[in-house]
Amino acid sequence: MNNSKHRDDALGQSKSFIEFQQKLSRVAKVNRSVLIIGERGSGKELAASRLHYLSPRWEAPLVTLNCSALPPSLIETELFGHEAGAFTGAKGRRIGRFEEADGGTLFLDEIGLIPLEVQEKILRVVEYGEYERVGSSRTIESDVRIIGATNADLPALVQEGRFKADLLDRLSFEVLFLPPLRHRSEDIGLLARHFGLRMAREIGMPDDFSVSERVLQTLLMYDWPGNIRELKNVIERAVYSSENGVIDELVLDPFLNPYQIEGTDEKARDNIEENTNHDGSETENQTRAPEDLSLFKENMKEIELQYLKAAMQKAQYNQKKAAELLKLTYDQFRGLYRKHGPVSE
Repeated sequence: MNNSKHRDDALGQSKSFIEFQQKLSRVAKVNRSVLIIGERGSGKELAASRLHYLSPRWEAPLVTLNCSALPPSLIETELFGHEAGAFTGAKGRRIGRFEEADGGTLFLDEIGLIPLEVQEKILRVVEYGEYERVGSSRTIESDVRIIGATNADLPALVQEGRFKADLLDRLSFEVLFLPPLRHRSEDIGLLARHFGLRMAREIGMPDDFSVSERVLQTLLMYDWPGNIRELKNVIERAVYSSENGVIDELVLDPFLNPYQIEGTDEKARDNIEENTNHDGSETENQTRAPEDLSLFKENMKEIELQYLKAAMQKAQYNQKKAAELLKLTYDQFRGLYRKHGPVSE
């Protein structure tokens, strides 16, 4: 893992991010296993790296195994190594990740995918600090701190018989939950600027670009299912596509086909049929195209304000209840509220 290249991606000033980093810093100094739970793209690998480099083991190796990148049959030999002739194709001795990480940290990404028989061997390492290579009876001592990461529900996997309860108990000295980006609205602008500056320098652009208010509000209102990784891609794409140093457009979904004919899917056809009379004329409920397209910003602002006022009144000015009524996260609602200012009756 190249720690120096991406260490500065772990930026944030939101309450949830700071609390996470404080918990991480505390447990880093304790020589116990840690589990990191987080959605895809939320920075689990960065968190594992920070755990290692804040620990007393920081000068020893940090070794990573992404368990989702290997077929289950190969995970055992990757972790524990093998002797020559241990299986077909094993021409020579190979050391495993536990041996490489001796004295340091072993980061097991997507730990929920490890087969049960391999979990049994890991449990032995955690409990007794020893294991054997595949095809060998010689015991090897191991001094390794394990950090596991996943987006899976490990207790549920235990109930399903897919993860060993004893191993989960041993690995969960501390369980750190990474906050998703949608709960870190205060960090979105900071991260966007960081990724934008880095991209501008990479492609030789001036780094004094600006972001329009419309784009900033889009960043704050979007749900970011891909978290920081998705934000990074969106911003880098926007910077390289920008003109005159101004980011005024975002492509959130690069797979939107500009040549797809509208109304060809079943849902679109149904909508057309519902809004059209038998003689081909429009029904009263059909949305008509506006005549003056230049009023888009003004009309959108008015629509947002109407919904905001209605939700606040119905929620008796309780912002969390108003967010629920609008089907928004609280952070998304706060972004909308900040955009339009205090809403009065």
